[in-house]
Amino acid sequence: MNELVNRYIDVWNEKDPAARRAQVEAIFAADGRYVDPLADVTGHNGIDAVIGAVQEQFPDFVFRLGPSVDAHHDVARFTWELGPKDGEAVVIGFDVAVLAADGRIQNVHGFLDKVPAQ
Repeated sequence: MNELVNRYIDVWNEKDPAARRAQVEAIFAADGRYVDPLADVTGHNGIDAVIGAVQEQFPDFVFRLGPSVDAHHDVARFTWELGPKDGEAVVIGFDVAVLAADGRIQNVHGFLDKVPAQ
């Protein structure tokens, strides 16, 4: 599960659209769903579009995995940060990922703990 969560964070950092799409298809089920307070999408197209939109909004920022992944059975929870490569996080979140039978991610339920002021 740790490896899959690391790959999940990597896909959020992948700037090359073709490579990002390939990674989305590799780690998410075809009918996988990503939902957080700002997005609710299903399928590779939707997930890839959300990641691309976040990268456009924060072009020079990187995602970093929090201190640990807590997992059991087919569920994992973990924190992440988004901010400048060598700077303080601007966004902090908490995700819960549920796996499909084939070991790819079926659902991600995201929560935002810290967001920039509007």
